[in-house]
Parts: sequence; structure tokens; C-alpha cells
Amino acid sequence: MPGTSSGFAPFEYIEEETNELVGFDVDLAVDAIERAGYEAGDWVDIEFDSLIPSLTEGDIDLIAAAMTITDDRDEQIDFTDPYYEADQAVLVREDDIDPAEFADLEGRPVGAQSGTTGEVTVEEELVSPGLIDGDAARSYGNYVFAVNDLESGNVDAVVVDTPVAETFAGDRPVRVAFVFETGERYGLGLRDGDDRVGDINDALTEIQEDGTYDDLVSEYFE
Repeated sequence: MPGTSSGFAPFEYIEEETNELVGFDVDLAVDAIERAGYEAGDWVDIEFDSLIPSLTEGDIDLIAAAMTITDDRDEQIDFTDPYYEADQAVLVREDDIDPAEFADLEGRPVGAQSGTTGEVTVEEELVSPGLIDGDAARSYGNYVFAVNDLESGNVDAVVVDTPVAETFAGDRPVRVAFVFETGERYGLGLRDGDDRVGDINDALTEIQEDGTYDDLVSEYFE
């Protein structure tokens, strides 16, 4: 049973017309699971920071949620080989402030999704250096809520992965002010010691080599 956290288009989101969970991660994970000889089952859609606890407790069997491979997460779960690379982007309202670096956000409220590397970036680049107070670092259950607050003026910027930021910028009155290079790599997550990791890795390699991966990129990112 795979788990994800929708609201992170184009990786995982709810299609408005059908109310179905769709996205790059969804298609990629289902294909990889089935090629590896397993059944995907029904998806579980929960908040991002609940995914690892749900996996370790056995409520889900795989995480497909544009999850960056980090040392801390790797100590809790096993990851597949990386399947996507991204950086962090700073979203602002159109025709509003024009920051070129984090120092330009000094004293301003900034949002990110709870449990994400975007939230870590806010802490490391804004809170820890004293550019903003802890209260000005706003945490959200998903990035849709964060961008809604950005549009409403409750925060002045949102820090989010680059491809997701570009999707929001294409659909909402927001824009990418600048990109902060982090060189993050996404992986599918399984329980620590799960011997299915190798099978999933083989399937991911096959998906990349036979052109399916490029087709998914064209469908969701171009």
C-alpha cells in the first residue's frame, strides 16, 4: 500500500475534474511496483510529516512523495536509488517584493510545508542567522495552504522545491524570485531492511532505460 501527500503538483495532486490522485510520482511508483512483481493497492493520502511514521508503523508499505533523501531520513527508512533532482525556490506574489537572496527577506513572514526540506531551508537560512524570528517561519500541512496564504498576504514568501514552485507560478498569481541550489535527490521510501528495495531499483532502472521515464517527464513537466 503506497502513501503520499497530495498538494505537490506535478508530483502528486488531486485532479479537480475526477477527484483522483494523479502525478509523476503516482505513475512512476505504480509502474515500478508492478514491474517488480508486486501489487500497488490503494493509495493513502496523508500529511507529509506523517509519511515516515506511517511507514515504520506498517500503515503503508512505500512512500512516493517527492521525498528528498537525507541522512536523518535514511536512518529511519530505506530509500531506492534517486529518481529526480531538484533545488529550492522562493515564491513571492506577482508585482510585490523582488528578493534576490534570503537576506532580502529579513523581518518578513515566510512559509513552508511541515517536515519538508523547504522548512529546513527556512530554518537554516532565515531563522538560525537571525533574519526572521521563529514566529515568522510559518508551517503548513501542505503547500496549497502555504501558497493560499502567500496570495492572501499572510506570508511574503514560500520556500518550495523548484518544479513545484514552477507549477504554482504557472497556475497562480505568484512567481519564482530566486532559486537556492541544494542539489536534492528524491527517492521512494520503504521500511528499513525491506528486501523489496532491490526489486524496485531494478524496475526504476528499466523504466529509465526503456523511455518510460522520459515520457512521464514530458507529460508532467513540459
